[in-house]
Amino acid sequence: MRLLRPLFLLFWLAAASAASAAPGAVVTTERVRAELLAHAPEGVEPGKPVWLGLQLKHQPEWHTYWKNPGDSGLPTQLQWTLPAGLEAGEIAWPTPKKIPIGNLANYGYEDTVLLPVPVTVSGSFQPPPGAATVDVKLQASWLVCRKECIPEEGSFVLKLPVRGATGLHGPAFDAAQKAQPRPVAAGLQGVRPESTVRAEGSQLMVEVQGLPVALRGQKLEFFPELGEIIETGAAWTQSWAGAVWKAQIPLNPQRSNSPDVLPVVLAGADGAGWRAEARVVGGWPQVAQAAPAGVPPALQAALDANAAAPAAPAANMGLAAALLFALLGGLILNLMPCVFPVLAIKVVGFTRHADDVRGHRLGGLAYTAGVVVSFLALAAVLLALRAAGEQLGWGFQLQSPLVVAALAALFTVIGLNLAGVFEFGSLLPSSVASLQARHPVADAFLTGVLAVAVASPCTAPFMGAALGFAVSLPAAQALLVFAFLGLGMALPYLVASWVPAVARALPRPGAWMDTFRRFMAFPMFATVAWLVWVLGQQAGIDGAGALLALLVALSLVVWAFTLHGKARTAMGTLSLVLFAGLAWAMGGAIVQTAAPQTAAAGERWQPWAPGRVDQLLATGQPVFVDFTAAWCVTCQYNKKTTLADREVLADFEARRFTLLRADWTRRDPAITAALAALGRNGVPVYVIYRAGRPPVVLSEVLGVQEVRAAINAL
Repeated sequence: MRLLRPLFLLFWLAAASAASAAPGAVVTTERVRAELLAHAPEGVEPGKPVWLGLQLKHQPEWHTYWKNPGDSGLPTQLQWTLPAGLEAGEIAWPTPKKIPIGNLANYGYEDTVLLPVPVTVSGSFQPPPGAATVDVKLQASWLVCRKECIPEEGSFVLKLPVRGATGLHGPAFDAAQKAQPRPVAAGLQGVRPESTVRAEGSQLMVEVQGLPVALRGQKLEFFPELGEIIETGAAWTQSWAGAVWKAQIPLNPQRSNSPDVLPVVLAGADGAGWRAEARVVGGWPQVAQAAPAGVPPALQAALDANAAAPAAPAANMGLAAALLFALLGGLILNLMPCVFPVLAIKVVGFTRHADDVRGHRLGGLAYTAGVVVSFLALAAVLLALRAAGEQLGWGFQLQSPLVVAALAALFTVIGLNLAGVFEFGSLLPSSVASLQARHPVADAFLTGVLAVAVASPCTAPFMGAALGFAVSLPAAQALLVFAFLGLGMALPYLVASWVPAVARALPRPGAWMDTFRRFMAFPMFATVAWLVWVLGQQAGIDGAGALLALLVALSLVVWAFTLHGKARTAMGTLSLVLFAGLAWAMGGAIVQTAAPQTAAAGERWQPWAPGRVDQLLATGQPVFVDFTAAWCVTCQYNKKTTLADREVLADFEARRFTLLRADWTRRDPAITAALAALGRNGVPVYVIYRAGRPPVVLSEVLGVQEVRAAINAL
């Protein structure tokens, strides 16, 4: 059975590198139609104007965000892949509109907006010989919101003609050019009159000169290009003093930017914008450390008061404490239900060679190495992606439907093997089938890799604080924390392999082992059922149905190759053709994104969204947030037990709590940022917010009394 470890690696690599359908110039979701546009009126030549852009057409009531999103949200991100000699500039952001949300406000776009990007064509640009076009590739991500917020992304490819005019989208770019804020007018000798901002106590005093005469006397909207400087949704005053526009705007008490020059955009009633660079006079008042950009202000208190939350010491712990927490978390990880099937298989192998002391010790060391190396590999990928700007956390690989489907297929094959449907010795050449006997150390190492794969969705007590602290450390120290996590997980088996009394205490080999092995097929199949459910949360019922059909077809393939002679050839060929046909016809349903579930009026749990906690706290309501994911076994256990307890729910209702659920099943940069502000890097995380108090972070494995005590704390 252990020969499935190489198969596991094959599945893992296939899931990580599987190619999606070829991208085009348009990506359509239920909320946005996104299209890559181009405008090169004089062809793609050095010195000639070339524009690229992403056009977003929003469904009614939905919006995306400006470069400064306001109180919540995230700006649209564009990553270009262009031929040599072409260089993309920054987005020429159109003038935004103010989008009020309760006592908060965001800056963004509704209806249709084009985000244009200028492209510089250098003298070194040479199209491929004989080619009439070059490929322009774009990877874009945007956060689209109504009452709820959905992170979306798309891959785009456009063939851009290199000779002659490419003006098909000229009107759209002309309109985008008109929508961009214009610089304030220059004064005498071409010198623009100076605009200024000055902090006075809790207010920002703004003076802008050079605005058009037609605007004088009008009320204008004010948009600072840098976030977290003003209270975006607060009331403010404005006036005119001749040609000078003045405003008094409340400062954000948790300001995170202190520039020497503050670029601002002012918009009139017709939406036309004017841009000024206001010099800061007199400096800025000191403030406490602010939360990461895009995180609602209520989460800021988690950084400054994290030590006050008993279960959230990550922001203040030292490296030694983080290593201890990681070691303890790894030990407890062995008790998580997602690790049980692999440990059970190890027990079978342990009893088979109870007298082989040297073999046990080598196997224990190899298993430990497999676990530690796997944790280090996951950590290295996680840290590298975060360094590249990705918003990821612990368990990020399970946010990919392809990885979930690959693991379901792997566990199906393991379950069939344990149930006795097939033996590798009858399917593979003898030289391959004997690998386990000839390389038991490598087999033990790969068992450790497999253990980490199934353990990665779980977060044990102590793990959350340790991992949240680890991602803020230099890479070498962060990897050391992850190594201690792996050491803790492998430690029970390592100790058992080096203590002969443990092996002697186990039952002697016998017929019971075959019965036990076949029984262990059912935990494997239960794991498959769980993974299918996880995929259903990610891709919807069609995705779950497609995966079930493919798993049945995969089982048919495995069974067909246990036959002999002509029956094996005929049934094997037929089953492979059937599997390939189903994969071609239904595979797309597995990788699709399901529409988010929206809460009905009166439903107890409501979806979390950036800024939602602040809105509720402003009305005086306490808030409980459940950061969860379908692939997190601990999350589902807490959800079905403690969070469903009648006494707990009665206490929530009596104290008038609003219950929010932040679903991290799919990748969500806003949730990742919110977790980071709480000193966490994975789920589950449970937080109680009360107005005027720091957030209280509860333990990963919830107890009824712990939650009730936190609810009723005055």
